[in-house]
Amino acid sequence: MATENTGGGSVEYIQHHLTNLSVGQGFWQLNIDTLIFSFLLGGLILFVAMKIGQNLRTETPGRFQNAVEGVLEFVDNQVKDSFGGKAPALIAPLALTILIWVWLMNFMDLIPIDLIPAIAHGLGVNYLKVVPTTDLNTPLAMALVVFMLTVYYNLKVKGFGGYIKMFLFHPFGKFFIPVNIVMTLIEELAKPISLGLRLFGNMFAGELVFMLIALLTLGATVSASLLIWFPLQVVLDLAWLIFHILVISLQAFIFMVLTIVYLGMAHIDADSH
Repeated sequence: MATENTGGGSVEYIQHHLTNLSVGQGFWQLNIDTLIFSFLLGGLILFVAMKIGQNLRTETPGRFQNAVEGVLEFVDNQVKDSFGGKAPALIAPLALTILIWVWLMNFMDLIPIDLIPAIAHGLGVNYLKVVPTTDLNTPLAMALVVFMLTVYYNLKVKGFGGYIKMFLFHPFGKFFIPVNIVMTLIEELAKPISLGLRLFGNMFAGELVFMLIALLTLGATVSASLLIWFPLQVVLDLAWLIFHILVISLQAFIFMVLTIVYLGMAHIDADSH
């Protein structure tokens, strides 16, 4: 697919796969493919959740229901560990949504890299990125929502005065107020930035490895060398795919846990003021 839209070289192939289907330019650019796949996966979560709710069985639950209940219990335990069993009602559903949604978006990276773009090309769509978390806008947008919730709970629990005191007197006390303001501001802003960049960096790197493996037989013709490179490509693809399953799951878990921790810190710190 890439060779039909570019000159067929390695650089062109990678650039093509890193280009979003978008409208607008600059700050007003919208990556349509990111929005489409994000909303489709979000809709899938809602659909499955609705079906599970309609078919709940308390006496003889099926395997899928048991698996779902296991995930729910796992997330609930993570929240209780951070909040001491006194978490607001929003936290557990938010953590569960983040875990599943981020995992599904990451899972798109396990689909053969040229499959969906090739189908889209056949329908006249020349550019398409199918992994929302490899678009920096997605992780940073999610991290920004977490940051806004953190500020909200800080203000709700500490009050405006208590929140301002955190900037004035943390971490070095009342004699270093200018330093405290700078340090605390950097600390607070670093949370959403690191949260988003960690997810983006790992997923972008994983997608890039799949591209590099695909380059082994890019534009190859039927020859003796193909008999060597193609089996090697299959082995490398399979090995990286198996390892990447761990990566996508770990990144979804880390994003969820850090969200819980950051929101929990707003409540824990309140006890010390």
